[in-house]
Amino acid sequence: MRLGVLDVGSNTVHLLVVDAHPGACPLPAHSHKAELRLAQLLDDSGAIGADGVDKLIGVVLDALQAAEDKGVEDLLPFATSAVREASNADDVLARVREATGVELQVLTGEEEARLTFLAARRWFGWSAGKLLVLDIGGGSLEIAYGIDEEPDAAVSLPLGAGRLTAGWLPGDPPEPEDVRALRRHVRAQIARTVGEFSRLGVPDHVVATSKTFKQLARLAGAARSAEGPYVQRELKRESLEGWVPQLAGMTAEERADLPGVSEGRAGQLLAGALVAEGTMDLFGVETLEICPWALREGVILRRLDHMAAD
Repeated sequence: MRLGVLDVGSNTVHLLVVDAHPGACPLPAHSHKAELRLAQLLDDSGAIGADGVDKLIGVVLDALQAAEDKGVEDLLPFATSAVREASNADDVLARVREATGVELQVLTGEEEARLTFLAARRWFGWSAGKLLVLDIGGGSLEIAYGIDEEPDAAVSLPLGAGRLTAGWLPGDPPEPEDVRALRRHVRAQIARTVGEFSRLGVPDHVVATSKTFKQLARLAGAARSAEGPYVQRELKRESLEGWVPQLAGMTAEERADLPGVSEGRAGQLLAGALVAEGTMDLFGVETLEICPWALREGVILRRLDHMAAD
């Protein structure tokens, strides 16, 4: 059957259409994206303003039309941290439902981590052993660890690249003292969680998902996305540590000229790099591998599992 996943994230609203059935690998058929940056549309009270909600409704309607055009039989709509943490989340969800008929499921941070872990486990298989999975989104950082399809530990931290850029790095390029302050904040937040994971033992394989990690790996010499999902891509901490000061000295426009960096993500790449560097350092990770699958694929796989069980 043809499934559609509608992901209302902090940066983009992304419709992914796949051909899938239980027991088979989901095959991408269509991708429809709109950069909405919901996390930056919050007012001083933490609410998504009327204009932001109107934009969200318009983007959802466009995605619904794209899903219909591509023959989607079942649509799985969900929202992550930007909607989850908005002070008027219930009102936003109600307006979207009334205007579009779409009932957005708001995932908790832990659910995000667990579904992303499921996607990574299915991609790498059982031979990967104990997995440590890292994901940097626009609003949050997810970390999960385990040997099965359900992680033994999963946490979500408010360390998304978009959130941190808006709250900590107002300059372009940012002031050195702002970068240093953000670095301290990021590492203090991550350090609080390290003990929970270290007691579970050393992972056999460390993998990362998300656009931020993919762009950082590309900067460090990984293969272009055009070469396909089955090319192994790695990110070494040594390479990342060399790039962080370079990114800190660049404007967003200059970062957008770097290989693999999109214009829409260039402004928040430094914050993402600081989170990636801090996580790899504090968890003692020298090299990680990029996983092509992430949260959206995890949602699809969970749906297929339920179909098979039914």
